[in-house]
Amino acid sequence: MATMSAREFNRDVSAAKRAADKGAVVITDHGEPAYVLMSIRDYRRLGESGASLVERLSVLTILEVEIGIGRLSRRDSVQAD
Repeated sequence: MATMSAREFNRDVSAAKRAADKGAVVITDHGEPAYVLMSIRDYRRLGESGASLVERLSVLTILEVEIGIGRLSRRDSVQAD
C-alpha cells in the first residue's frame, strides 16, 4: 500500500490515481493517515461476498490493529514528479 501526504496529493492528483490503480493509497494529513484512495474496481470488490462495506472495513481495521501494521518507509511513498 502506498502513502502520500495531502500536500503531495493536491500537487499531483494524477500520480495518486496511477498509484491507486496498483492498490490503495493512504493519504496523510499532518503525518497521520486520514483518507484512502482506491480504484472503483477495488472498492466494488470490497462489497462482494454478501458482507456490507462497513462490515468489511471494520474487519480490516481490527486486523491492522491486531497485527500491528507499521508505517511505510519514505522509499515506499508515492513521490510527486
